[in-house]
Amino acid sequence: MSTAQDRSTMLYGGQGTRRITVRDIAAAKARGEKWPMLTAYDALTARIFDEAGIPVLLVGDSAAMVVYGYDSTVPVTVDDLLPLTAAVVRGSKRALVVADLPFGSYQGSVEQALATATRFLKETGAHAVKLEGGRRVLPQAEAMVAAGIPVMGHLGLTPQSVNVFGGYRVQGRGEAGEQLLQDAKALEAAGAFSVVLECVPEDLAERVTTSLSIPTIGIGAGAATDAQVLVWQDMAGLVPHTAKFVKKYAAVGDMLSEAARSYAEEVVGGAFPAPEHSYH
Repeated sequence: MSTAQDRSTMLYGGQGTRRITVRDIAAAKARGEKWPMLTAYDALTARIFDEAGIPVLLVGDSAAMVVYGYDSTVPVTVDDLLPLTAAVVRGSKRALVVADLPFGSYQGSVEQALATATRFLKETGAHAVKLEGGRRVLPQAEAMVAAGIPVMGHLGLTPQSVNVFGGYRVQGRGEAGEQLLQDAKALEAAGAFSVVLECVPEDLAERVTTSLSIPTIGIGAGAATDAQVLVWQDMAGLVPHTAKFVKKYAAVGDMLSEAARSYAEEVVGGAFPAPEHSYH
């Protein structure tokens, strides 16, 4: 395969114009190619990330905190996330868009999970859904895959279960690590096309990654996973206090604050609007 052909198949930096699919995700794992995933919640940032080459955009239930101002992901609803997901789909052209299934929208039954996931695909144009949990949600995952709905799993620190965990703590230590590995294998067997590993020891994440044929996506799981994901507001420095695993690649919060102060001072001082900003 030529260099040009190699580049055209790459997830990040690829030159193709069609949408990324779950088959492309699987092929990247087979090639040993690492790739980035970011959250997105609106059309404007989705377009920016899409044009930057981010191959997978997650409309996360983290919108509960960064969009709606809640203290956890638990309160956000399907109706809260549907319009955000539709906006991200409209704002992107190449990225695979994954919709988070919020707390209480899929745990009750297979029928509930199918109905919720179907709404996301039909009403928003999302290309896949994500759900939290291992063996306890296998019937839901299997049913969705059988219905033609691509499923991304999520293990380790599953934020929707924060009340059970007693807070945001590292998961998968000791015997719990073996259970997590078995959950990951079970999700793969159920047909999941990838699995997020959140806040687990690096050596466990490496074991899971080498044990699966589907990609692992790390967040606070070390460097051995096939991909990495961050909440974009954390990554861009819009949130003042973040977890240990977050690296801030910009200071967007400081930039916005400075811009707002400059604007306010010019309004108060009469410098804005200037003649060039007015109609005559």
